[in-house]
Amino acid sequence: MWLEKLHLTYFKSYEEKAFTFGERVNCLVGENGSGKTNLLDAIYFLTLTKSAFHNQDALGIRHANDFFVLDGIFHESGKNIQITCSFQRGQRKVFMADKKNYERLSDHIGLFPLVLIEPNDTDLIRDGSEERRRFFDGVLAQAAPGYLSDFLNYNKILSQRNGLLKLFAERNYLDEDLLETYNEPLIILSQRIYEHRSEFMKRFVPLFYKYYEFLSSGNELVDVIYESEVADPNFPAGFRKNRSKDLHAQRTGKGVHKDEYIFEIDGVTLRKFGSQGQQKSFLIALKLAQFELLKEEKEKTPILLLDDIFDKLDDRRIHKLIELIDTGFLGQVFITDARPERSQRILENVKADVRFFEIKKVL
Repeated sequence: MWLEKLHLTYFKSYEEKAFTFGERVNCLVGENGSGKTNLLDAIYFLTLTKSAFHNQDALGIRHANDFFVLDGIFHESGKNIQITCSFQRGQRKVFMADKKNYERLSDHIGLFPLVLIEPNDTDLIRDGSEERRRFFDGVLAQAAPGYLSDFLNYNKILSQRNGLLKLFAERNYLDEDLLETYNEPLIILSQRIYEHRSEFMKRFVPLFYKYYEFLSSGNELVDVIYESEVADPNFPAGFRKNRSKDLHAQRTGKGVHKDEYIFEIDGVTLRKFGSQGQQKSFLIALKLAQFELLKEEKEKTPILLLDDIFDKLDDRRIHKLIELIDTGFLGQVFITDARPERSQRILENVKADVRFFEIKKVL
Protein backbone atom coordinates (compact mmCIF):
# COMPACT_ATOMS: atom_id res chain seq x y z
CA MET A 1 0.00 0.00 0.00
CA TRP A 2 1.43 3.40 -0.98
CA LEU A 3 0.43 6.92 -1.93
CA GLU A 4 1.13 7.83 -5.55
CA LYS A 5 -0.60 11.18 -6.07
CA LEU A 6 -1.57 14.02 -3.76
CA HIS A 7 -3.37 17.23 -4.67
CA LEU A 8 -3.70 20.04 -2.14
CA THR A 9 -6.05 23.01 -2.41
CA TYR A 10 -5.83 25.84 0.15
CA PHE A 11 -4.24 23.55 2.73
CA LYS A 12 -2.00 25.43 5.16
CA SER A 13 0.83 27.06 3.16
CA TYR A 14 -0.33 25.56 -0.15
CA GLU A 15 -2.65 27.41 -2.51
CA GLU A 16 -2.79 24.60 -5.04
CA LYS A 17 -0.16 21.95 -5.62
CA ALA A 18 0.02 18.42 -7.04
CA PHE A 19 2.66 15.76 -6.33
CA THR A 20 3.43 12.35 -7.81
CA PHE A 21 5.42 10.26 -5.36
CA GLY A 22 7.61 7.19 -5.67
CA GLU A 23 6.77 3.85 -4.14
CA ARG A 24 9.80 3.81 -1.86
CA VAL A 25 11.75 6.86 -0.61
CA ASN A 26 10.52 10.42 -1.08
CA CYS A 27 12.76 13.16 0.28
CA LEU A 28 11.21 16.62 0.68
CA VAL A 29 13.91 19.27 0.82
CA GLY A 30 13.69 23.02 1.23
CA GLU A 31 14.29 25.88 3.64
CA ASN A 32 12.69 25.89 7.06
CA GLY A 33 9.17 27.26 6.75
CA SER A 34 8.83 26.26 3.11
CA GLY A 35 5.98 23.79 3.76
CA LYS A 36 7.70 20.41 4.08
CA THR A 37 6.01 19.53 7.38
CA ASN A 38 2.69 20.85 6.06
CA LEU A 39 2.95 18.35 3.21
CA LEU A 40 3.54 15.52 5.69
CA ASP A 41 0.54 16.74 7.66
CA ALA A 42 -1.61 16.57 4.52
CA ILE A 43 -0.64 12.89 4.12
CA TYR A 44 -1.34 12.29 7.81
CA PHE A 45 -4.73 14.04 7.53
CA LEU A 46 -5.74 12.03 4.48
CA THR A 47 -5.02 8.72 6.25
CA LEU A 48 -6.11 9.48 9.84
CA THR A 49 -8.84 12.13 9.27
CA LYS A 50 -7.10 14.81 11.36
CA SER A 51 -3.95 16.86 11.65
CA ALA A 52 -0.91 15.50 13.44
CA PHE A 53 -0.16 18.89 14.96
CA HIS A 54 -3.39 20.61 16.01
CA ASN A 55 -6.94 19.74 17.06
CA GLN A 56 -8.85 22.35 15.04
CA ASP A 57 -9.55 21.48 11.43
CA ALA A 58 -9.96 25.17 10.59
CA LEU A 59 -6.24 25.69 11.23
CA GLY A 60 -5.62 23.62 8.11
CA ILE A 61 -7.19 26.28 5.88
CA ARG A 62 -4.79 28.58 4.06
CA HIS A 63 -5.21 32.19 5.21
CA ALA A 64 -7.95 34.29 3.59
CA ASN A 65 -9.76 31.18 2.32
CA ASP A 66 -12.83 29.34 3.60
CA PHE A 67 -12.04 25.70 2.83
CA PHE A 68 -9.40 23.15 1.97
CA VAL A 69 -9.42 19.97 -0.11
CA LEU A 70 -7.00 17.05 -0.02
CA ASP A 71 -7.17 14.44 -2.76
CA GLY A 72 -4.95 11.37 -2.96
CA ILE A 73 -4.55 8.20 -5.01
CA PHE A 74 -3.43 5.15 -3.05
CA HIS A 75 -2.27 1.86 -4.56
CA GLU A 76 -3.34 -1.30 -2.77
CA SER A 77 -3.40 -4.88 -4.05
CA GLY A 78 -3.25 -3.77 -7.67
CA LYS A 79 -6.08 -1.27 -7.29
CA ASN A 80 -6.21 2.52 -7.25
CA ILE A 81 -8.26 4.07 -4.45
CA GLN A 82 -9.10 7.77 -4.45
CA ILE A 83 -9.42 9.33 -1.00
CA THR A 84 -10.78 12.87 -0.76
CA CYS A 85 -11.09 15.09 2.29
CA SER A 86 -12.83 18.46 2.22
CA PHE A 87 -13.49 20.92 5.00
CA GLN A 88 -15.32 24.24 4.97
CA ARG A 89 -15.51 26.67 7.86
CA GLY A 90 -18.60 26.13 9.96
CA GLN A 91 -19.32 22.71 8.45
CA ARG A 92 -18.34 19.13 9.12
CA LYS A 93 -15.39 17.69 7.23
CA VAL A 94 -16.22 15.13 4.58
CA PHE A 95 -14.24 12.04 3.66
CA MET A 96 -14.86 10.04 0.50
CA ALA A 97 -13.43 6.81 -0.89
CA ASP A 98 -13.79 6.67 -4.68
CA LYS A 99 -16.26 9.57 -4.41
CA LYS A 100 -18.53 7.76 -1.91
CA ASN A 101 -19.00 9.38 1.49
CA TYR A 102 -18.09 7.57 4.67
CA GLU A 103 -21.01 7.39 7.07
CA ARG A 104 -18.55 7.66 9.97
CA LEU A 105 -15.02 9.06 9.88
CA SER A 106 -13.94 6.25 12.18
CA ASP A 107 -14.61 3.79 9.33
CA HIS A 108 -11.63 5.26 7.47
CA ILE A 109 -9.08 5.02 10.29
CA GLY A 110 -6.81 2.02 9.91
CA LEU A 111 -7.48 1.41 6.23
CA PHE A 112 -4.28 3.23 5.28
CA PRO A 113 -1.96 2.73 8.26
CA LEU A 114 0.66 5.36 8.92
CA VAL A 115 3.44 6.09 11.41
CA LEU A 116 4.95 9.53 12.04
CA ILE A 117 8.32 10.16 13.70
CA GLU A 118 8.85 13.87 14.42
CA PRO A 119 10.70 16.20 16.83
CA ASN A 120 7.78 16.67 19.23
CA ASP A 121 7.77 12.96 20.02
CA THR A 122 9.85 13.90 23.06
CA ASP A 123 6.56 15.07 24.61
CA LEU A 124 5.83 11.38 25.20
CA ILE A 125 8.61 11.39 27.77
CA ARG A 126 8.48 14.94 29.11
CA ASP A 127 4.72 15.45 29.42
CA GLY A 128 2.11 13.80 31.61
CA SER A 129 0.18 10.56 31.24
CA GLU A 130 -2.36 12.06 28.81
CA GLU A 131 0.28 12.33 26.09
CA ARG A 132 1.29 8.68 26.49
CA ARG A 133 -2.34 7.52 26.48
CA ARG A 134 -2.88 9.54 23.29
CA PHE A 135 0.00 7.74 21.60
CA PHE A 136 -1.12 4.23 22.50
CA ASP A 137 -4.77 5.04 21.77
CA GLY A 138 -3.68 6.22 18.33
CA VAL A 139 -1.90 2.93 17.65
CA LEU A 140 -4.87 0.90 18.87
CA ALA A 141 -7.31 3.01 16.83
CA GLN A 142 -5.48 2.04 13.64
CA ALA A 143 -4.89 -1.57 14.64
CA ALA A 144 -8.28 -2.52 16.10
CA PRO A 145 -11.54 -0.96 14.81
CA GLY A 146 -13.45 -2.41 17.78
CA TYR A 147 -11.21 -0.49 20.14
CA LEU A 148 -11.89 2.83 18.42
CA SER A 149 -15.66 2.34 18.73
CA ASP A 150 -15.42 1.56 22.45
CA PHE A 151 -12.99 4.43 23.02
CA LEU A 152 -15.24 6.99 21.30
CA ASN A 153 -18.31 5.76 23.18
CA TYR A 154 -16.44 5.87 26.47
CA ASN A 155 -15.35 9.47 25.98
CA LYS A 156 -18.86 10.52 24.93
CA ILE A 157 -20.44 9.01 28.06
CA LEU A 158 -17.61 10.30 30.27
CA SER A 159 -18.25 13.84 29.00
CA GLN A 160 -21.99 13.45 29.65
CA ARG A 161 -21.38 12.16 33.22
CA ASN A 162 -19.00 15.03 33.95
CA GLY A 163 -21.62 17.47 32.68
CA LEU A 164 -24.18 15.87 34.98
CA LEU A 165 -21.83 16.14 37.98
CA LYS A 166 -21.40 19.86 37.29
CA LEU A 167 -25.17 20.28 37.03
CA PHE A 168 -25.68 18.53 40.37
CA ALA A 169 -23.11 20.85 41.96
CA GLU A 170 -24.68 23.98 40.51
CA ARG A 171 -28.19 23.02 41.63
CA ASN A 172 -27.13 21.38 44.88
CA TYR A 173 -29.03 18.13 44.40
CA LEU A 174 -28.38 14.50 43.46
CA ASP A 175 -30.38 12.05 41.36
CA GLU A 176 -28.72 8.69 42.03
CA ASP A 177 -30.85 6.79 39.51
CA LEU A 178 -29.94 9.22 36.76
CA LEU A 179 -26.26 9.03 37.67
CA GLU A 180 -26.39 5.22 37.55
CA THR A 181 -27.48 5.32 33.91
CA TYR A 182 -23.98 6.67 33.20
CA ASN A 183 -22.12 4.59 35.79
CA GLU A 184 -22.96 1.19 34.35
CA PRO A 185 -21.90 1.80 30.72
CA LEU A 186 -18.71 3.56 31.87
CA ILE A 187 -17.78 0.58 34.04
CA ILE A 188 -18.47 -1.89 31.22
CA LEU A 189 -16.55 0.16 28.66
CA SER A 190 -13.67 0.69 31.10
CA GLN A 191 -13.32 -3.07 31.47
CA ARG A 192 -13.49 -3.66 27.72
CA ILE A 193 -10.93 -0.94 26.96
CA TYR A 194 -8.66 -2.29 29.69
CA GLU A 195 -8.80 -5.74 28.07
CA HIS A 196 -8.01 -4.20 24.66
CA ARG A 197 -5.02 -2.34 26.07
CA SER A 198 -3.73 -5.30 28.10
CA GLU A 199 -3.82 -7.67 25.15
CA PHE A 200 -2.23 -5.05 22.93
CA MET A 201 0.68 -4.54 25.34
CA LYS A 202 1.45 -8.26 25.31
CA ARG A 203 2.20 -7.94 21.59
CA PHE A 204 3.65 -4.44 21.57
CA VAL A 205 6.25 -4.64 24.35
CA PRO A 206 8.31 -7.54 22.86
CA LEU A 207 8.52 -5.60 19.58
CA PHE A 208 9.65 -2.53 21.50
CA TYR A 209 12.37 -4.54 23.24
CA LYS A 210 13.59 -5.78 19.85
CA TYR A 211 13.89 -2.35 18.31
CA TYR A 212 15.49 -0.74 21.34
CA GLU A 213 18.18 -3.40 21.23
CA PHE A 214 18.56 -2.82 17.48
CA LEU A 215 19.04 0.94 17.95
CA SER A 216 21.05 1.02 21.15
CA SER A 217 24.65 0.07 21.73
CA GLY A 218 24.12 -0.08 25.49
CA ASN A 219 23.17 -3.01 27.70
CA GLU A 220 20.50 -1.18 29.69
CA LEU A 221 17.13 -2.76 30.40
CA VAL A 222 14.10 -0.79 29.22
CA ASP A 223 10.42 -1.30 29.81
CA VAL A 224 6.95 0.05 29.12
CA ILE A 225 4.61 -0.73 32.03
CA TYR A 226 0.85 -0.41 31.66
CA GLU A 227 -0.98 0.43 34.90
CA SER A 228 -4.74 0.62 35.35
CA GLU A 229 -6.98 0.64 38.38
CA VAL A 230 -9.50 -1.20 36.23
CA ALA A 231 -7.33 -4.31 36.68
CA ASP A 232 -8.68 -4.56 40.23
CA PRO A 233 -11.64 -7.03 40.33
CA ASN A 234 -13.31 -4.61 42.76
CA PHE A 235 -13.15 -1.72 40.28
CA PRO A 236 -16.96 -1.50 39.79
CA ALA A 237 -17.54 -1.10 43.53
CA GLY A 238 -14.67 1.38 43.79
CA PHE A 239 -16.06 3.41 40.89
CA ARG A 240 -19.43 3.81 42.60
CA LYS A 241 -17.85 4.38 46.01
CA ASN A 242 -15.98 7.34 44.54
CA ARG A 243 -19.26 9.18 43.95
CA SER A 244 -18.76 11.73 46.74
CA LYS A 245 -15.32 12.68 45.48
CA ASP A 246 -16.66 12.94 41.93
CA LEU A 247 -19.43 15.26 43.07
CA HIS A 248 -16.97 17.46 44.92
CA ALA A 249 -14.51 17.58 42.01
CA GLN A 250 -17.32 17.79 39.41
CA ARG A 251 -15.55 15.19 37.26
CA THR A 252 -15.11 11.43 37.10
CA GLY A 253 -12.05 10.35 39.05
CA LYS A 254 -11.90 6.66 38.17
CA GLY A 255 -11.79 4.82 34.85
CA VAL A 256 -9.47 4.05 31.96
CA HIS A 257 -9.00 7.78 31.30
CA LYS A 258 -6.69 7.63 34.33
CA ASP A 259 -4.53 4.77 33.01
CA GLU A 260 -0.76 5.24 32.86
CA TYR A 261 2.08 3.96 30.72
CA ILE A 262 5.39 4.14 32.57
CA PHE A 263 8.66 4.38 30.65
CA GLU A 264 11.61 2.89 32.52
CA ILE A 265 15.31 2.33 31.98
CA ASP A 266 17.24 0.06 34.35
CA GLY A 267 14.29 0.16 36.74
CA VAL A 268 14.08 3.96 37.03
CA THR A 269 12.03 6.62 35.25
CA LEU A 270 13.31 7.37 31.74
CA ARG A 271 12.35 11.06 31.99
CA LYS A 272 14.58 11.66 35.01
CA PHE A 273 17.47 9.29 34.46
CA GLY A 274 17.67 8.47 30.75
CA SER A 275 20.38 10.20 28.70
CA GLN A 276 19.41 12.12 25.57
CA GLY A 277 20.64 9.25 23.41
CA GLN A 278 18.73 6.67 25.44
CA GLN A 279 15.55 8.73 25.19
CA LYS A 280 15.93 9.03 21.41
CA SER A 281 16.44 5.27 21.06
CA PHE A 282 13.42 4.69 23.32
CA LEU A 283 11.16 6.94 21.23
CA ILE A 284 12.20 5.52 17.87
CA ALA A 285 11.83 1.98 19.23
CA LEU A 286 8.25 2.85 20.25
CA LYS A 287 7.47 4.06 16.73
CA LEU A 288 9.13 1.12 14.99
CA ALA A 289 7.23 -1.28 17.26
CA GLN A 290 4.06 0.58 16.25
CA PHE A 291 5.05 0.17 12.61
CA GLU A 292 5.64 -3.57 12.81
CA LEU A 293 2.50 -4.22 14.84
CA LEU A 294 0.36 -2.32 12.33
CA LYS A 295 2.06 -4.16 9.50
CA GLU A 296 1.19 -7.51 11.08
CA GLU A 297 -2.34 -6.55 12.12
CA LYS A 298 -3.41 -4.84 8.88
CA GLU A 299 -1.42 -7.15 6.57
CA LYS A 300 -0.15 -4.11 4.69
CA THR A 301 2.94 -1.96 5.11
CA PRO A 302 2.25 1.43 6.74
CA ILE A 303 3.46 4.68 5.26
CA LEU A 304 6.31 6.11 7.33
CA LEU A 305 6.75 9.88 7.77
CA LEU A 306 10.14 11.06 9.07
CA ASP A 307 10.02 14.78 9.87
CA ASP A 308 13.33 16.57 10.35
CA ILE A 309 15.00 13.52 11.90
CA PHE A 310 18.47 14.09 10.43
CA ASP A 311 18.80 17.19 12.63
CA LYS A 312 17.77 15.30 15.75
CA LEU A 313 19.57 11.94 15.48
CA ASP A 314 23.22 11.01 15.59
CA ASP A 315 24.90 9.17 12.73
CA ARG A 316 24.57 5.73 14.33
CA ARG A 317 20.78 5.93 14.76
CA ILE A 318 20.38 7.42 11.28
CA HIS A 319 22.41 4.50 9.91
CA LYS A 320 20.08 2.04 11.67
CA LEU A 321 17.01 3.65 10.10
CA ILE A 322 18.64 3.66 6.66
CA GLU A 323 19.43 -0.01 7.19
CA LEU A 324 15.70 -0.71 7.64
CA ILE A 325 14.87 1.35 4.56
CA ASP A 326 17.46 -0.52 2.51
CA THR A 327 15.99 -3.92 3.38
CA GLY A 328 12.56 -2.84 2.08
CA PHE A 329 10.93 -3.56 5.43
CA LEU A 330 9.72 0.04 5.75
CA GLY A 331 7.95 0.35 2.38
CA GLN A 332 7.06 3.91 1.34
CA VAL A 333 8.94 6.56 3.33
CA PHE A 334 8.69 10.36 3.34
CA ILE A 335 11.64 12.31 4.74
CA THR A 336 11.92 16.08 5.27
CA ASP A 337 15.25 17.88 5.44
CA ALA A 338 16.32 21.52 5.22
CA ARG A 339 19.75 20.51 3.91
CA PRO A 340 19.51 18.74 0.51
CA GLU A 341 23.23 17.91 0.38
CA ARG A 342 22.96 16.03 3.69
CA SER A 343 20.00 13.95 2.49
CA GLN A 344 21.76 13.13 -0.76
CA ARG A 345 24.84 11.99 1.14
CA ILE A 346 22.86 9.85 3.60
CA LEU A 347 20.67 8.28 0.91
CA GLU A 348 23.21 7.94 -1.91
CA ASN A 349 23.89 4.25 -1.24
CA VAL A 350 20.28 3.22 -0.66
CA LYS A 351 19.37 0.55 -3.19
CA ALA A 352 15.69 1.52 -3.32
CA ASP A 353 14.29 4.19 -5.62
CA VAL A 354 14.87 7.62 -4.01
CA ARG A 355 13.11 10.73 -5.28
CA PHE A 356 13.82 14.30 -4.21
CA PHE A 357 11.19 17.05 -4.15
CA GLU A 358 12.25 20.67 -3.71
CA ILE A 359 9.65 22.49 -1.64
CA LYS A 360 9.68 26.25 -2.12
CA LYS A 361 8.03 28.74 0.18
CA VAL A 362 4.96 30.44 -1.26
CA LEU A 363 4.19 33.94 -0.02
